[in-house]
Amino acid sequence: MGVPVVSHPAFAQLHPTEPHVETRERLEVLLEIFDFAEGRPATREQVERCHTAGYLDRIEALEVQTLLDPDTVASETSYEAALLAAGCTLEAVDRGGFALVRPPGHHALPDRAMGFCLIDNVAVAARYAQAELGVGRVAIVDWDVHHGNGTQDIFWDDETVLFVSLHQWPFYPGSGGPGDGNTTTLNVPLPAESDDADYLQAFEELVEPAVREFDPELVLVSAGFDAHIDDPLAQMHVTADGFRELARRSAALGPRVAAVLEGGYDPRTLPTLVRSALEGLQK
Repeated sequence: MGVPVVSHPAFAQLHPTEPHVETRERLEVLLEIFDFAEGRPATREQVERCHTAGYLDRIEALEVQTLLDPDTVASETSYEAALLAAGCTLEAVDRGGFALVRPPGHHALPDRAMGFCLIDNVAVAARYAQAELGVGRVAIVDWDVHHGNGTQDIFWDDETVLFVSLHQWPFYPGSGGPGDGNTTTLNVPLPAESDDADYLQAFEELVEPAVREFDPELVLVSAGFDAHIDDPLAQMHVTADGFRELARRSAALGPRVAAVLEGGYDPRTLPTLVRSALEGLQK
C-alpha cells in the first residue's frame, strides 16, 4: 500500500490568486494525477489553537481580493480554502498520509498572514495531534526552501514540539539564520546553490541527531519543493532524487509520519517531485 494522499477538488476553484505565483494551477495538476481521499475543513476551535480569533475574523470577512501583506493575496473564498487546507492536514495525520493543499501555511503568524500563507497547516496539525489524539511529543521537519518562521514563532516556547528547518539563507523571510534557535528549535541555513549532497549531509549531521534525541511520537513534514533546481523562486539545486531521500529520512525519524505541501511553484515539475516524496515516505 502506498502513502495515502488527502486533498479536495475545491482547491482548484477556491482562493483565486492569478497571476500570483501561488496559483490554483499548482493543485489542478496534482489533482489530475493522484488518487486522493477528500479531506474535511478544520473547525474554528482547531485553528484557534494556533491563530487569534480576531485575525481569523478578518480573513472570513473579506469580500474583495485584497493584499494581506506584500506577497499574500486573499479574497472571499480564501477563508474557506484555508480551513480546508488545515483540515486536510488533520486527515493526513489520521491516515499517515500526505496532504496536497493550498494555500501553504508555514509563514502564517498567530495574528497575521505572510508569504502566501493564511493558516499554519502543520502547526494546527501538531496541536490537533496533541489535543485530540493523545500525542505528546511532535517533531516538525521543514524542508521548504524558505524558513518556516510562522511555525517557529508558534512553538518557540513549547518544549513538546521540536521544529527543524532546512532552508536557503540569506533569503526570504530573513529569519532562521545562524544562531537563531533554542532547545527545541533547530535552524539549518544553507547557501544558495546547495544540492542533494549538501541537503543530505546537513540532514545526517544535524537533523537526524536532533530529532532522534527528542524522540517524537509523531513526525510532521512541511514538504516544500521550491528548493528544486528549476523552481522560479529560489536558487537551490535539489532534484527529484533528493526529495525522495529527504522524505525517506524524515519518515524514518518517528513511529508515525504525515506530510503537508508547502511551496513548489513550477506546475510542470511539481507532480514528479510530489511522486518522489510519496515514494520516500512509504515505510
